[in-house]
Amino acid sequence: MPEPVSAQRFAVVDVETSGLSTRRHHVLQVGVVVVDGSGEVLDRWSSLVAPRFRWWFRVGPTHLHGIHRRDLRTAPAAALVLAQLAERLQGARFVAHNAAFDLAFLQKSAARSGVVLPFNDPVCTLRLSRQLDPERQLSHRLGDLCARYDIELVRPHDALADADATAAVLPHLLRAHGIVTVDQLPSLPVR
Repeated sequence: MPEPVSAQRFAVVDVETSGLSTRRHHVLQVGVVVVDGSGEVLDRWSSLVAPRFRWWFRVGPTHLHGIHRRDLRTAPAAALVLAQLAERLQGARFVAHNAAFDLAFLQKSAARSGVVLPFNDPVCTLRLSRQLDPERQLSHRLGDLCARYDIELVRPHDALADADATAAVLPHLLRAHGIVTVDQLPSLPVR
């Protein structure tokens, strides 16, 4: 008998970065909200990430994410942050809004730090939302999904706030797709 989706643990992750290129930019903040299949929050955690080169680094679009250089001066090293993230990902399905973006940055940072992150069958809420709107008549940005499902997005572009919002959107999307068992969950290929 297939396992019900309500028994599945999901690690809903969001990252804030210094830019959009995995070659030139880096992770500044990681947020994760672990929920069960019914959307009950089991764990919430976030951390800023110290820059690789502490004497010279860019934080990118501060007007969006609100992270300043001074905020990162006392942040833990990437290896420590990613090790803590790995613990939270253990035994859970990785979920993110625009998961390919978050996965790419986390994979690059993990490889550089020598940390193995267990990305178990990633689920992308952006992709799930777009599949419900094949004519692309709606916006699928996280803020717009929150408005559509009457979910409060407190601080857009804060990793933990965005992870909270994505975790709240996830059960709505699963219901809209009629997903009731774990084997019905779509997943993204991990490179």
